[in-house]
Amino acid sequence: MMEPRASRSLRPLLSLLLLLGALCLPPALGLYTVNAIYGDTITMPCRLEVPDGLMFGKWKYEMPNGSPVFIAFRSSTKKNVQYDDVPDYKNRLSLSENYTLSIRNARISDEKRFVCMLVTEDDVSEEPTIVKVFKQPSQPEILHQADFLETEKLKMLGECIARDSYPEGNITWYKNGRVLQPVEEVVVINLQKTVDKSTGLFTMTSSLQYMPTKEDANAKFTCSVTYLGPSGQKTIQSDPVVFDVHYPTEKVTIRVLSQSSTIKEGDNVTLECSGNGNPPPQEFLFYIPGETEGIRSSDTYVMADVRRNATGEYKCSLIDKSMMDATTITVHYLDLQLTPSGEVTKQIGEALPVSCTISSSRNATVLWIKDNTRMQTSPSFSSLQYQDAGNYICETTLQEVEGLKKRKTLKLIVEGKPQIKMTKKTNTNKMSKTIVCHVEGFPKPAVQWTVTGSGSIINKTEETKYVNGKFSSKIVIAPEENVTLTCTAENQLERTVTSLNVSAISIPEYDEPEDRTDDNSEKVNDQAKLIVGIVVGLLLVALVAGVVYWLYAKKSKTASKHVDKDLGNIEENKKLEENNHKSET
Repeated sequence: MMEPRASRSLRPLLSLLLLLGALCLPPALGLYTVNAIYGDTITMPCRLEVPDGLMFGKWKYEMPNGSPVFIAFRSSTKKNVQYDDVPDYKNRLSLSENYTLSIRNARISDEKRFVCMLVTEDDVSEEPTIVKVFKQPSQPEILHQADFLETEKLKMLGECIARDSYPEGNITWYKNGRVLQPVEEVVVINLQKTVDKSTGLFTMTSSLQYMPTKEDANAKFTCSVTYLGPSGQKTIQSDPVVFDVHYPTEKVTIRVLSQSSTIKEGDNVTLECSGNGNPPPQEFLFYIPGETEGIRSSDTYVMADVRRNATGEYKCSLIDKSMMDATTITVHYLDLQLTPSGEVTKQIGEALPVSCTISSSRNATVLWIKDNTRMQTSPSFSSLQYQDAGNYICETTLQEVEGLKKRKTLKLIVEGKPQIKMTKKTNTNKMSKTIVCHVEGFPKPAVQWTVTGSGSIINKTEETKYVNGKFSSKIVIAPEENVTLTCTAENQLERTVTSLNVSAISIPEYDEPEDRTDDNSEKVNDQAKLIVGIVVGLLLVALVAGVVYWLYAKKSKTASKHVDKDLGNIEENKKLEENNHKSET
């Protein structure tokens, strides 16, 4: 059935009336909200179902006084879009075919109530949308920082600034991660908020006045801004700041700077005085033992090449003498006196007292060394022997003091005139005889062998090693007749000559034992008296028997060949003795 023409002509008017009526409807509760980020695109869907017979769709926003401002229109038949001439939204709007409105570059001023309207010939449908715009503030910064803080003084620490926030945020101060609460005359916080009229963004500035304590040295101060975002409340933290806290000196300390834990004579000693204030004191008074007035100096006082008289108590104080500290210095020393010392020359058999005297700050150890070999006891010489000669070192050390060691040397020279003892024996082959000249003396004597009478020199000799002032010179001969040999030993002190009669090779000599060594003589020292007595007794008996025999032989007119031979030997010995006497003369 067709609708009357009059009814059809009234439809546009009816739609207009419905539209005007919709504009006057009060806002509904529980409105749909779109959260947008400042600078992003705001997208608002039209949350109405598109009705049959739709003529067009429109978007508007409401002024604070409730009056509408239309911004976009789209016809459902002609598919064209029109944007109203609203300066705030010029070139920022986009209306899609499903009537979704997009606003580019979201601003704080976009925070409004927008309404989507769908209009038919019979009805006008509306659906409001609330737009909320959020802007995250910048990271807070602590600006206008104090150069330093002072104890017992309330001072501006700095300002915490967070810029370009929407909605406005709140600032909180922290010390070492704990919230700083306002305390009268100790913690004073003031918060200011300003709005940029062109953007509508907030800047929050919070100033902190703070009275520190000594414990606030190296404390970390931070601030944070708490703001509201699309997903709820959030917080941004500032970078930490550490302030130099000044506080007065409460204690003075003196200490000894040394490379070693102990000090010895000759060391350089540095005294250091310090105060526990901040900044620390730069000058002090140092009090030296024996000085009544303090010596003004920087934080160090140097003593070069200290001696033992530097031992004592040292003090330091502030310039105003308000605080003082003390320490004791001990300068260790070690003296050694060796008597005698250097090069000393003595004669064999003389006595030589030796003393090594030690004077030290602590107990010292003493060590004797002879010819690079450690001695078990200190040297003592009641009767010097050649073996006593050598290089002696008396060395003393303070074990507890590093590097404190002293030593002195004694070069002992034992001199003696040459002494000679000659021995002879027939070798086992009966073809030669060995004659030995045993020599003692220092400096080492030069030995020469000669034949008495002819004066000829025997060069073919053998010498033993010169040890402890003793050595031997040996010759091997095979005389065809009796001969007298002379051994001459000479050094800088004297010339000594000794002769020995040697029978022809055909006459065997009685073996004479070599001199016992010093070691052997020491071993048999306990038997010496007994042996000497026996030897003396035997000599006396032999002497008496010889005299009796000689008298008997002289008176006898007849003798056996054996006796004649013995007499001949006696005569030969007499001649040898006469020649020997002439030679000595």
